[in-house]
Formats: sequence, C-alpha cells, structure tokens
Amino acid sequence: MAKQKETSAMEIDDQSSIPSDQISNPKFSVNVLQLLKSAQMQHGLRFGDYARYRRYCTARLRRLYKSLKFTHGRLKYTKRPISITTVTEVRFLHVVLYTAERAWSHAMEKKTLPDGPNARQRSYLIGRLRKAVKWASLFQELCSIKGDSRTSLEAEAYAAYMKGSLLFEQDQNWDVALKCFKSARAVYEELGKYGDLENQVLCHERVEELEPSIRYCLHKIGESNLQTSELVSIGEMEGPALDLFKAKLEAAMAEARSQQAASMTEFHWLGNRFPISNAKTRVSILKAQELEKDIHGSAADSLPAEKKLVLYDKIFAAYHEARSCIRNDLVTAANSENVKDELSGLDKAIGAILGQRTIERNQLLVKIAKSKLNKVRDDKNEKVTKPEELVRLYDLLLQNTADLSDLVSSGRDRKMEEVALAEECELKSMVFRAERCFYLAKSYSSAGKRTEAYALYSRARSLADAALMKLQSANAADQVIKELRTLSNESRANSCVEHAKGIMEEEKAPENLSKKISNISLNGTDKKMEKLLMEKLDTYESAVGEANMKVAPRIETFPPAFQPVPRNPIVLDLAYNLIEFPSLDARMKKDKKGFISRFWG
Repeated sequence: MAKQKETSAMEIDDQSSIPSDQISNPKFSVNVLQLLKSAQMQHGLRFGDYARYRRYCTARLRRLYKSLKFTHGRLKYTKRPISITTVTEVRFLHVVLYTAERAWSHAMEKKTLPDGPNARQRSYLIGRLRKAVKWASLFQELCSIKGDSRTSLEAEAYAAYMKGSLLFEQDQNWDVALKCFKSARAVYEELGKYGDLENQVLCHERVEELEPSIRYCLHKIGESNLQTSELVSIGEMEGPALDLFKAKLEAAMAEARSQQAASMTEFHWLGNRFPISNAKTRVSILKAQELEKDIHGSAADSLPAEKKLVLYDKIFAAYHEARSCIRNDLVTAANSENVKDELSGLDKAIGAILGQRTIERNQLLVKIAKSKLNKVRDDKNEKVTKPEELVRLYDLLLQNTADLSDLVSSGRDRKMEEVALAEECELKSMVFRAERCFYLAKSYSSAGKRTEAYALYSRARSLADAALMKLQSANAADQVIKELRTLSNESRANSCVEHAKGIMEEEKAPENLSKKISNISLNGTDKKMEKLLMEKLDTYESAVGEANMKVAPRIETFPPAFQPVPRNPIVLDLAYNLIEFPSLDARMKKDKKGFISRFWG
C-alpha cells in the first residue's frame, strides 16, 4: 500500500495533454504534502521519533541515488549538483525533497532532546535548519520550472514553512517569519478547496498546525493581545509542525517562571511559612502551582478525564523535582539546626501536597472505573471495569490516606490546620472503607457466593452509616453526604437481593443436587479436566462440582487403564546340558544268555 501511495504521489502528467512544443520538456507532478505526511506517519513521527524518520530519509536517498545511477563516486566523494538540466524525471525532485527532510528531521531531533539542546547543539541545530532551507529553496526553484502548477505551489509553501521555522528558532525577524507562515497558510487554504477528500483533509490539518506559529509571531511583534494561558492551550495541539512551537513555548514559559520565582521567597502550607532559597526549587513549585490552577480552576469541569490525568503526572514530576532539590540542600546544609528544620518542614509540606494530589488522582481513576462498571462490551472492544479493579483502587486510596495522616501527624508543635487535615484523612478513610466493602461484596456476588456477599453488603451498610454520622457532625460537603446515603441504600437493597437469591438457591438445592449427580460421568477423554473424584477424596470439595463448572465431574476413568501385575518367576535350567554325569553301566543289571543264544544273538 505504501508503494502504491508513493507511486500515485509522483505521477507524471499524461503527455497526451501536453502541447507539442512541451513534449521534450514534460511537467512533473509531486503531491508534496501527501507524500511527506505518509512517510512521516509510517516512519516515526506518529510517536515523535525524529531519529527514525531521519534514518528513513537517508535510506530513501540511498535507494534513489542508486536507482538513478547518480552516485557520488566509490572511494572519493565527488560532488554532483542537481540543476534544471539534471532533472530528467520525477525522482530527481524526490532527491532534493528528502535531502531537505533529512536536514529538518536532524534539527528537530536535537530540538526534542529530554533536557533540551545545549549551546553547541543549538548551534548545530540552526545549521541543519539552514541546510533544510537551502534544499527547500532549490526544490521550489526546480518545481517552478519542471513541475506543474500544483507542485510549484506546494513547493513554494514548503520552502516558506522551512524559512519561517529557521527564523522562528533564531528568535529574530519575527515579521519575516510571520510573512513566511502566512504565505504557506494561504497556499494550503487554496489547495484545500480542490482535489480529493484526503488531500483536502491534509491541507486543513496543515493550516491548523500553522495557526499557532502565526499567532505566536503576532504575539512577539506586539500585534496580538494573546494571553499566556491561550498560548498554553495552543501548545496542547498535536502535529509534527508544532514541535518547534512547543519547544519555544516551553522555553518562554520557563523563563517567565524564573522571573516570577525571583519574587517567591516563602511557601505557605497549613499556617506554616517555609523560606525557599534555592531558585530551582522555587521554579518547580511555581510550575506545579500553575498546573494545579488548571485542575482546580473554573474550566476544570470541561476538561476530559484523560487530560486531567496528564496534568496530574506533570504536577507529580514538578513536585518530585522540588523535593529532590530540597533533599540535596539538606545534604549540603551546614550544621545550622534552623536551616535543617526549615528544609525538613518544607520537604514535609511538599510531601503532604503530593499525598493530597495522589488521592485526588486515584479518586479520578475511581470515577472513570465506575463509569465503565455497568457498560456492556461494544464492537470497539472497550475494556469493561470489574468490581475487583475498584477494590484495588480503594486499597490504594486507603493506603494514601494512611500515609498522609502519618505524615501530617508527625513532628512537634502541630497546628490546628494540621490536626484538621488529619481528621479529614480519617473521615475519608471511613468513606473509602465503606466503598471498598461494597465493591468487594459485588465481586463475591458475581462469583455466586451469596452468603459472603450478604455479609459484606451488611458490613458496607454499617460502615456507610457510621461514616455518614461522622460527616454530618463535621458539617461535610452535601455531595459527599448524598453519595454516602446512596451507598447505604444500595447496600441495603443488594443485601436483600442476595438474601432472597440465597433462599431461592437453598430451596432448589435438592433438585439441583439430584440433577448434578445424574450428570456425573463415569468416563471421558478431556485431558484438561480437573482431577477425578476418586483422586481427591482427601480434599473437602463438592462432589458435583462448582456452580460455574461447564463440564460434569467424573468419578473414575472407565474402562480402567492397564496396570502391571506381579506373578511367579520363571526358572530356566541352563546348566543341564553342560553337566557330565558318571557312567552307571557297572551298576546296571545284565541279561543272562544260554550257550546256543550266544551264536544267534
């Protein structure tokens, strides 16, 4: 399929439609955007792997050079420039295009390093972008003469985007970069009106990818009232053309945080004030607080659950980085007890906030799991939640609340806010325990264990009622009280249902038992079945099998298998033929004969 797409993307115009004066100079057609998008998605850029895409471009160029017999010497490199006279077929245009893509992907590989490019890598990055602009300009020049009108327009947009990306990275000539991006956008908007549906979709996607870069250029020039929060929302879009913008946006926001962190001298937590002397710690805490505003702000309800989980992961990373800096300061701190106490208190405060955010994240996971609990598996094979998964999540929540309570309760001179947080953890623990018991009962109910399910539902109801009394006395939120009342009512209803089902099964027990005994099989050939009844007489199990067994139990294998039987030994006298017995002639009785018989004998 990929080969067919590439073949269709580099079709040559039918010469029958070319005038007679241009038959010797045919116009080539290259669907640049479709060709590059297909190559990028199939070779790494779907996952942001620019190194893999660069290797693909190198291999593609090697194949093109070899098929065109356009190699550069065996032992010594010989430069062979591509000019207008050289381009005799469409593959020469592909050579120029993939050379520009290789240089661009190499630059983006350096740009997307985990810790960002250092000064030397940044210089090399800009050099590769210049190389990409050079080859993109050559591609535009060749296509303007050798390509048809559509190819020429796409090449112009491609070259404009490359030039804009270079200026964008250099942080200079923002007006020229804006002009380049706008020129590329205008071309893709015009091309998106024609062609097949796939081409229109690709053009519209490209326009959307260029829009954030245009708005950022306007923001830098000062012709836009774009706020920082709007820039962040733009940076959440996906696409290879946006990676350079995202890196630039992250660098700008890091610089803004550093300037804002200079005025942040203290960290406030539960009535305590902890001084912050380390600049890295301040920046990390400030980054986490900005992300917390997105989760707890007014627009938090409109955020999808998956987006919130990503934000929580970023918050955890920022706070862990802050704790790492604090602990490094503790190691290098002098013998001053005051400094160590302040750093220890700050570490405790960050740890407590991490515990609170962990509880919030796990509660979000519980909410997602509950929404999938009663769903029926659809054609998309969407995973359906089992009660056991909710039990595991509530186990995690109980552990989180216990850890947070222990952390807050530790230390001396506890303030009222810390005591209130410890009491809140205790109330949450009671609620989580009731919820866990409820879903554990659901798990036993789905397994057909009515007695255990009835007992657990009754226990869940008593825990919910106890937690409800505590919350009402503590003037808790109405939403939590409402959920607990619903849980108590559901526990009571389900316990009644389990009681009724248990009685019905008890009434039908003799009938079911006789039916199961009648289905007991004496023989069978299924090797995957459980042990035979005669083989597990020493274990306390049902002789007719469990309720969820699909195969009737067997008593014993019939016909029985052959078994070795002992018998008397066989004696073979092998020495008889080798024994030399003594002569017994002397002892034998001789016959007496007469005189005449001697002559006739």
